[in-house]
Amino acid sequence: MRILLFEDYSRLHTLLAKGLRALGHDVTLVGNGNMFHGFSRDIDIRRGDGPLAGLRHLARLTMLMPRFRDYDIVQLINPDCFGLKAEREYPFYRFLRRHNRRMVVGAFGCDWYWVDDGLNHRTFRYGDFYIGNTMRTDAAAQSFIDEYIGTPKGDYTQFVMQDADRIPTCLYEYQAVYGRYFPTKAQYIPLPIEPDHDVPVHPFIGQRIRFFIGIDKARSQYKGTDIMLQALTDVVGRHPGEAEMVRVESLPYQEYQAAMDGCDVMLDQLYSYTPSMNSLLAMSKGIVVVGGGEPENYEIIGETELRPIVNVEPTYDGVCRQLEWLLAHKHLIPKLQRDSITYVRRHHDYRQVARQYAAMYERLLATT
Repeated sequence: MRILLFEDYSRLHTLLAKGLRALGHDVTLVGNGNMFHGFSRDIDIRRGDGPLAGLRHLARLTMLMPRFRDYDIVQLINPDCFGLKAEREYPFYRFLRRHNRRMVVGAFGCDWYWVDDGLNHRTFRYGDFYIGNTMRTDAAAQSFIDEYIGTPKGDYTQFVMQDADRIPTCLYEYQAVYGRYFPTKAQYIPLPIEPDHDVPVHPFIGQRIRFFIGIDKARSQYKGTDIMLQALTDVVGRHPGEAEMVRVESLPYQEYQAAMDGCDVMLDQLYSYTPSMNSLLAMSKGIVVVGGGEPENYEIIGETELRPIVNVEPTYDGVCRQLEWLLAHKHLIPKLQRDSITYVRRHHDYRQVARQYAAMYERLLATT
């Protein structure tokens, strides 16, 4: 198959491309490298700075579009991935639809359906827009409401999702939401991770726990990293001889990985039911994750034995309790490390994930 993967914000498409190529498929990855992260790509659509940056970006996309035709599958990382105002994205989507066989659009993040579910359906016990019966009032949650509800961008994302031939989902939460809106199109496929068999697992020596936390300033409040950071700071302050914190902010991907190496525990994704790409990367290295590990996460992948994630309630007190628990049960860390590695290799190996995507594409191409 000839496959075009458009944009990448978490290395999902980067690793999917690698897995699909290993299966013999012809894959082109288009993207901006996720800005400062510097992800690899075949065709660069990085947007510049300055007063005319938008016009230059529009002109470059227009020039490149003839190269994006005659693919069996075009997969967009999300509905609005061209880096333009919503009103200007319709022609680019329609071009891809008209000149390629099938359009696949990922449900891998926030769009109109995700926000609408949070406001009107509340599928989960807690989420990006509420905790229990209490709506979140922080600026980060409100910004997504303002971005998608009653706006041209919200209208455009609905148009794309309704038109798409298939909607892969990468987390339990996304499948629960999009499976209701699009029961015949949404399909869960796990996130891909490249297990590193050559890097030795950092052994926990049973004295001081090294806690890692990465801060993305633009998303800290939305993802709950601000609360996790405060809880970690306070717990480390109470146990200076037993715990230390490694904190990084907005690093390029390779530097982020290097900073993570050598740590014992990582904090990530306060409001999630499931581990993110960052969490899974850490787990593949034998780093224990404190974050999203609800029962639904294990159920959707059919895991009945391993429970490597230290799940937290989405509050300051909930995070503190689990950090204190880890400090009181340090003898369990080596087992959690081993189980984390096994969990990622069992469910998230990028080659296994690529086979699932390839099977989905082949079924889609076989339909009229």
